[in-house]
Amino acid sequence: MENVLRPLIVIGGSVVLTLLIGWATDLLLRKADERHRETPMWGLLRRGRIPYQLVLCAAMLRGSYDEAGILQQNRTGIGRTLTLILIGATAWLVIRIAAAIVETTYTRYARAHRDPARVRRVRTQVSLIMRVVSAAVGVVAVATMLLTFPAFRAAGASLLASAGILGIVAGVAAQSTLSNMFAGLQIAFGDMVRIGDTVVVDGEWGTIEEITLTFLTVRTWDERRITMPVSYFTSKPFENWSRGTPQMTGIVYWHVDHTAPLDAMREKLRDILRGCPAWDGRAYGLDVTDTTPNTMQVRALMTAKDADDIWTVRVTVREQMIRWLSQDHPYSLPRVNTADAVLPDSRRDGSPSRDGASPRRANEPRWTGPVR
Repeated sequence: MENVLRPLIVIGGSVVLTLLIGWATDLLLRKADERHRETPMWGLLRRGRIPYQLVLCAAMLRGSYDEAGILQQNRTGIGRTLTLILIGATAWLVIRIAAAIVETTYTRYARAHRDPARVRRVRTQVSLIMRVVSAAVGVVAVATMLLTFPAFRAAGASLLASAGILGIVAGVAAQSTLSNMFAGLQIAFGDMVRIGDTVVVDGEWGTIEEITLTFLTVRTWDERRITMPVSYFTSKPFENWSRGTPQMTGIVYWHVDHTAPLDAMREKLRDILRGCPAWDGRAYGLDVTDTTPNTMQVRALMTAKDADDIWTVRVTVREQMIRWLSQDHPYSLPRVNTADAVLPDSRRDGSPSRDGASPRRANEPRWTGPVR
């Protein structure tokens, strides 16, 4: 009877005690979260209840397994398995606690500062710090697991002897990976680009969606995702429209006839911008920037608070101005005027030309209208 009760008491008691402690801890965290709504720390710590219970259960089973007296012939394998579970669950719990601390710090900073650029910078740094911490904890956990096996401990001495050669080989083989990792840290703490920034990369306009230690994801305006190595942003120039203040100035060009009513176009531009909610009201203007024998180039300037609004203002101004010109001033649209060539005196008497063609008579019809 003792051989049956002892394993049930040891194993069942460990499981029941783990569940009771886990339930009590979760209850305390829930009450603390309800009492302190100003910080998300306690609610985030509740995400670690599963690895927390695994740590408790594995620790109690590992410490009391010898008292259970079951499967003594396999005690080494079972003990090592429980040790591996304990190490893995501890690493999992440490990552969850670190994530709760980092996320709480970011949330408090975002509430205290209203500058979107600074908040995005801290968000980028926090995400990369969390990835570094997770990678470091994972490497330490795996190394600790390997050291529980005697064969790996015996091989450690010979591996240390060749560590210099292996380090050189690994450095050469992982040169691009290491450069990307250092570039990721440089981006995070050098404030070159942040999550949420509007950028133009290789002619593609988009928003930074994700930054890791090795790659960066740009979400384009048509919802495509461009994945690029972070070393690209440290070695090549790119446009960052969110750097500094997000305010922008947009430009719209038209090619119109020389007779286009410029004063009326300026008044129409003012009316269009006043009716466009995306215009921030800072400035606008319309000027002639170039001329050709048939047309002149007119440039309109307008401002907006960010890149999204400036796109809306530009397309609105371009569309409504063209519609207004075609309806109220169609003569101002580009056209090509045709006229009769001035004939020399020797050909005005009606004599044929050298190629045998007769000159056009005065009553022959000719096209004098504009060519669109």
